[in-house]
Amino acid sequence: MKRYVLGFLLLAVLGTAEVQAQAAGMFSRLGFGARGIAMSNALVADAFGDASPYYNPALAPFTSRQHLEASAAFLSFDRELQFLQFAAPLRPRAGIAAGLIHAGVGDIDGRDLSGYHTDTYSTDEFAFFLAFGTRIGPRASVGVGLQLFRSDYVALLDPAMTIGIDLGLTVRLTEALRLGLAVDDLLARYTWDTSALYDDSGTSATDAFPVRLRIGGAYRLMEGRAQIVAEYESRVRTAELRTVRIDLIGGLPRPVAQTQDLRLHDARLRLGAEVRLAEPFALRAGIDRIGDGAVDAAMPSAGFMVEQAVGRLLARAEYTVVRQPYGTGAMHLLALRLFL
Repeated sequence: MKRYVLGFLLLAVLGTAEVQAQAAGMFSRLGFGARGIAMSNALVADAFGDASPYYNPALAPFTSRQHLEASAAFLSFDRELQFLQFAAPLRPRAGIAAGLIHAGVGDIDGRDLSGYHTDTYSTDEFAFFLAFGTRIGPRASVGVGLQLFRSDYVALLDPAMTIGIDLGLTVRLTEALRLGLAVDDLLARYTWDTSALYDDSGTSATDAFPVRLRIGGAYRLMEGRAQIVAEYESRVRTAELRTVRIDLIGGLPRPVAQTQDLRLHDARLRLGAEVRLAEPFALRAGIDRIGDGAVDAAMPSAGFMVEQAVGRLLARAEYTVVRQPYGTGAMHLLALRLFL
């Protein structure tokens, strides 16, 4: 029964994405915050400097002032997703940011092989990141990010934890055009040990995160009141294919397990835009997963931002709606950013 419960929990956390995308740490690749997701996460080179350094640690020096941001997503199928970030400039050339992502699934109905209810389960995953970036000239910046991932699926299974490293670069070619490059999730991998669940039948397995190479640009127009962003992402990951064949051993049929290492690659394109119609108001839109390969995989998004002074603080409220793929409904995000 435990095998069935564990398998169901893994599928619940991974969701309904295509098989290639069902890799470790998928929740951390959904984006960060209402603004980034509204612009299809194509923010590796954000020209306005409002993007979270989670997208590219080299963007940290462009943070205008220190701020605290909190976002929450409303999802179907008892899923939840939250974001929290603090960012600040380090004058005159650097910037820093720290943040947390939490994803989970609740009210998972556990049943035995006869179909009777046994328990209600839930899952949780966390990603804590710390990003630092600095300018290396009048037009370029570099950055490095450190991420700590934790995945907690089953009470009897020890949580898996790992560390990943991000590297980033931005270059401003003209006053209107900035290019960005980021390499994400280097060295990140989950290691599972199921001995606590299956005793002597337990095994140890390692799931590597995809290594992502993202390159993109941001172009400002309308006298700096709007920007168009585009990003290309290439993902490479390794996977283990396990097969079982029946061989005759000592004249008796015996199952023999075989493993084969696979190297998988997929790529996608993202497009987004933002226009500030007035100083305290902006509209955003984008489309993610262009060229994903599946007919129903594209994820269009749209949102807006409103700013309002609250005493000495400047508050920014944001809303985003995203069409999720494969008929899983829409995701709604609310965010509040306080400039301190």
